[in-house]
Amino acid sequence: MIFVYFDKAPEHGGRSNHWFRSCLFWRYFADYYPASMKKEQDLPADRPYIFGYHPHGVISMGALATFATESTGFSAAFPGIKPHLLTLASNFRMPFYRDIILMMGVCSVSRNSCSNILKQGKGSSICIVVGGAAESLAAHPGTADLTLRKRLGFIKLAIQHGADLVPVFSFGENDIFEQMPNQRGTMTYKLQKRFQAMFGFTLPLFHGRGMLNYNLGLMPYRRRIVSVIGRPVNVVQCDKPTLEQIHEVQKRYIDELFRIWETYKDAFAANRKKELNIID
Repeated sequence: MIFVYFDKAPEHGGRSNHWFRSCLFWRYFADYYPASMKKEQDLPADRPYIFGYHPHGVISMGALATFATESTGFSAAFPGIKPHLLTLASNFRMPFYRDIILMMGVCSVSRNSCSNILKQGKGSSICIVVGGAAESLAAHPGTADLTLRKRLGFIKLAIQHGADLVPVFSFGENDIFEQMPNQRGTMTYKLQKRFQAMFGFTLPLFHGRGMLNYNLGLMPYRRRIVSVIGRPVNVVQCDKPTLEQIHEVQKRYIDELFRIWETYKDAFAANRKKELNIID
């Protein structure tokens, strides 16, 4: 337990283990949905990258498959780029569990951690599930409601480190769990937001399937997840970017995200109930 508090690996690039990330177990994990990755173009390993993952979903299974394992072939598709999926620092306070996710290349999402990884130079990369806890409450099948407009921190970070921004849209991420109706204004939503304010994370009221039934349980439904890795948004390095510079990069990022949606929605979201929408 003492080691947990003194070990700084989650803030300094983790302890990624390629053998562990490539274990056959992860292939079975991805095949369950199935989860796959679609690459749009090569990414040269001569610069750092920030991958922005959307939507959060309830648990971000597509992000786990694509950026924390080799089950979808990330390293083969992008040679020379070392991915680090980021998560809350609280996840590294649990012995054994923390060691597993550290071997998967997972690190803390703190600003200090992000900077330490990006400073490692060429080919270093982080994946941020941008919508975070707030977006998980909007994870309902057939929808794509994003929390993005006010999320400027990762844009500023990219400019400061000269890291290209790569939007990733994961079709099907919101479909693998059903969530209790919690529209804004309802008592359920208010209680969930109060819980988030108190503890820093949300408590989605969700269900999936069971081992022997398809109607109720905590296992995710077997529904396809396709993570489309879009075209990079090129960034010019600046130590102290202005708000105008940040908004200009954000606009290009959002435009690319919508391009991904419009290009693939009929192929990968044919049964959608709503179009892509930025709600915050």
